[in-house]
Amino acid sequence: MLLEIKDLYVKYGNIEALHGISFHVNKGEIVTLIGSNGAGKTTTLHAITRVPPPEGSTVSGGDILYKGKSILKVPAHTIVSDYNIALAPEGRHIFGNLTVEENLKLATYSRPDDENQQKDYERVYDLFPKMAERRYQRSETLSGGEQQMLSVSRAIMTACNFILLDEPSMGLSPLLMYDMFRVLKQLNEEGMTILLIEQNANLALKFAHRGYVMDTGEIVAQGPSAELMNNPEVKKAYLGG
Repeated sequence: MLLEIKDLYVKYGNIEALHGISFHVNKGEIVTLIGSNGAGKTTTLHAITRVPPPEGSTVSGGDILYKGKSILKVPAHTIVSDYNIALAPEGRHIFGNLTVEENLKLATYSRPDDENQQKDYERVYDLFPKMAERRYQRSETLSGGEQQMLSVSRAIMTACNFILLDEPSMGLSPLLMYDMFRVLKQLNEEGMTILLIEQNANLALKFAHRGYVMDTGEIVAQGPSAELMNNPEVKKAYLGG
């Protein structure tokens, strides 16, 4: 087991956003969290990465284990440098005044400038040819789809082996959306573990090995993706059936 969330509670001030959720992700898996807006999905990713949302939040109970050891109180910057977990956040949060290549360079701050780093630049440009074309272009001038590619590319450049994705298809055309998921599938086949939040529940469950359904801070259903897709309640609430 790579990641285990155990009875996790998170509060925003006096408001409890997560009510003791538990789930796990195995090495090499793609796991998705689905649910409506406000269900607590993004809060869960913030709790794992130790990057709080702007409003500020606190973990009030439970634990987060990585390879069996708690990471709940480790310094936030070590989540990337020591545990190789990277977040591609909702809304991209790229540095618009920097070029594509400068954004990628920033993601390597904890890495030695060695042959492996250079190979990852080549890998990113191979996975996302548009990034190679735009490498010297200010990222604020990119299209929404290209900015999403840059967000995922930046996560790859941290040398992570576990990537957390928050709404990677948001704002993308159908063609770019399926291209994005094709790349993510390739990364997984190469060994990347993925925890995914995706508003398009049909797409997420087709892509993932397993899923968890969240509702108002609780996990209300879980199982293999095929099983969830055939669950009448899940189909009615999230899959348009």
